Amino acid sequence: MTELEVRETPEILPLLPVRDMVMYPSVILPLFVGRDMSINAVEKSLSKDRLILVTAQKDLTDEDPLPGRIYSVGVVSQIMRMLRLPDGRVKVLIQGLKKATIVEYVQEKPTFLVRIQPVEEPILTEITLEIEALMRYVKEEMEKVVSMGRMVPPDILMVLDTIDEPGKLADVAAANLGLAVDKAQEVLEIVDPIARLRRLSEILGKEIELLNMQAKILSQAKEEMSKTQREYFLREQMKAIRTELGEGDERSEEVEDLRKRIKKAKMPKDIEKEAKKQLERLDAMHPDAVESAMLRTYIEWLIELPWGKSTKDRLDIKKAKTILDEDHYDLDKVKERILEFLSVIKLKGEMKGPILCFVGPPGVGKTSLGKSIARALGRKFQRISLGGMKDEAEIRGHRRTYVGSMPGRIIQGIKQAGTNNPVFMMDEIDKIGTDFRGDPASALLEVLDPEQNNAFSDHYLNLPFDLSKVMFITTANRIDTIPSALKDRMETIYIPGYTEKEKLAIAKKYLVPKQLVENGLTEGMIQFADHALATIIQDYTREAGLRNLEREIASIGRKVAKRIAEGQKGKVTVTLKNLQSFLGPAKYLPEGGLEEDTIGIASGLAWTEVGGEVLYIEASSRKGKKELMLTGSMGDVMKESAQAALTYIKSKSGALGIEAEIFDNLEMHIHIPQGAIPKDGPSAGITMAVAMISAITSKPISRKIAMTGEITLTGRVLPIGGLKEKTLAALRARVEKIIIPEENMRELVEIPQYVKRKIKFLAVRTMDEVVRIMFGG
Repeated sequence: MTELEVRETPEILPLLPVRDMVMYPSVILPLFVGRDMSINAVEKSLSKDRLILVTAQKDLTDEDPLPGRIYSVGVVSQIMRMLRLPDGRVKVLIQGLKKATIVEYVQEKPTFLVRIQPVEEPILTEITLEIEALMRYVKEEMEKVVSMGRMVPPDILMVLDTIDEPGKLADVAAANLGLAVDKAQEVLEIVDPIARLRRLSEILGKEIELLNMQAKILSQAKEEMSKTQREYFLREQMKAIRTELGEGDERSEEVEDLRKRIKKAKMPKDIEKEAKKQLERLDAMHPDAVESAMLRTYIEWLIELPWGKSTKDRLDIKKAKTILDEDHYDLDKVKERILEFLSVIKLKGEMKGPILCFVGPPGVGKTSLGKSIARALGRKFQRISLGGMKDEAEIRGHRRTYVGSMPGRIIQGIKQAGTNNPVFMMDEIDKIGTDFRGDPASALLEVLDPEQNNAFSDHYLNLPFDLSKVMFITTANRIDTIPSALKDRMETIYIPGYTEKEKLAIAKKYLVPKQLVENGLTEGMIQFADHALATIIQDYTREAGLRNLEREIASIGRKVAKRIAEGQKGKVTVTLKNLQSFLGPAKYLPEGGLEEDTIGIASGLAWTEVGGEVLYIEASSRKGKKELMLTGSMGDVMKESAQAALTYIKSKSGALGIEAEIFDNLEMHIHIPQGAIPKDGPSAGITMAVAMISAITSKPISRKIAMTGEITLTGRVLPIGGLKEKTLAALRARVEKIIIPEENMRELVEIPQYVKRKIKFLAVRTMDEVVRIMFGG
């Protein structure tokens, strides 16, 4: 008979919360006590009657559990032995005596003292056949558990054989089965010994099923066990255990998280259906399968794309115009087109995104104009470069059968923008390549077609995505290298180069303030005189755009910043006198360097990717073998123009005052300086003809007149392109008159008035008119 049975149970006892285990009556267990509150409880118990209430805590990780986080049913236990360890912990051997319920917490510091109510179990008067069978079943199931490899004390089966009380049998068996704390606590709290034994038998049955499954997995995986297979086996064990215990795992949590994100993504119904289908495939797939990671990435792409997320357009037309004017000087045609687009949206409510193509030389502001448009519309801006692209998959994406496959640049850009209606700029569309991997230009046909791009299909997604709300803007330096089918889908807007006056205005309004900020300067530190900026434009840059001009201004800004950082005081003013100290000697001599009218040198006008240029075409004739020599890296078209010009001269030799016999032994040489630079195009035809006539007749050519136009065999002058760019080049070269084809006269409306006041345009229809202007007669 125990001490507790001899005398009455105390009403108040110290409380010992334990982790990882549940104490049962009639069980002797060693415990290691390390927490201060637990050590205090042990010492409190030893100072009195050695009795203590042992109760499990609900959260195993809780170092300082509150009363609400401790189970209310525990076991009154007796401390049989106590040993203090070197590390400060205490080892105690305790024996469970009787179950009790916590009524209230009397004290919480420095240890718990609780008022308890002993739990009285019903007394069994006899052991019926049913009870006997249940007890025998529990003992047999415990034998099976031991035989199947469960780690239990070796002599537990002998102890169980000696127990003939159902409640005590249930307690001892449950204490040695290694159950989870919540299940062990559930068994402890059952007061009726028969009900407790029956619940234990159910748990034992499930444990045996789990052990059987474990053994089955072991037998299947045992035949070929490599390192990878061993990991697979262990994961299968964990999965089987969690499944049997009804617990979730990381994989199921991940799948559930993806399922919630799919629901929040606001996908179209067919897209959502496909996403859920792929998610079910992922759920059924083993985590280590190669396709698992690819499928997870694919589902995340579907979730993260902005299927239904749009930004609201800013429909205040005046505000949009103000923003466009703040960011860019002139460019009225482009600004007007954007305001038209906004106006239609304001009136109609919606509109398919326009597809614009900005064509112009480098540095005229094509890309920055796209950013300004996005700001004016209140949309996100996204940009990709198409220059040098040769793989069709860059546009359409790779199919998911390839390792490392990804969507194309279009879908990637839409995802990065985060909305389905950004301003999407594609730079350098005129520099797309093609090779064995496909033709990116052909892939762009679907992207840039308003009638097709509402269901653009990326190879990776293999699902339609609506691009019709996107405003696509492309840029190019030349229009002739863009495939005609692609060109047909875009609205082309030409952005020519700037005049010196325009550059000066842009430099004062935009470039100088920008570089002051970039270099940490203020208006009180540096000032640019207008004539200094004009000289930078004329003598230090030679371009249609503004890039080199901005570089030169930035160079001055850095030098001034260096002076100020070294301690120089006062404001620096950049003038003509000190300009060379900042930038060195002039990089370019003024064009039009011909000091006098010269025989055999004619001033032609060319249109290049970087704007207009003045070409000085030289011709020389002498007696020799009948031959036309062409040098200066001329292209085939330019060579044919030279031959056509010579044929015209031969046919008009009488009118030109040239003896026909001269051509029998005439050796003609045409050369264009800067021979290392390739040159081509038909617009130099009349210039070559004038240079050859001058060389043959020894009549000088006016250096104040430049010309451009294509010549035919019969002497007709055909229209040319790039008139504004060529005119600006002539203005830089101080040319006073320009001969142009009559059909180009309608383009003079594009030329600024102040340019037309400085240059006189002479329209011609035939080469005869050109000869009269240049040589009289």
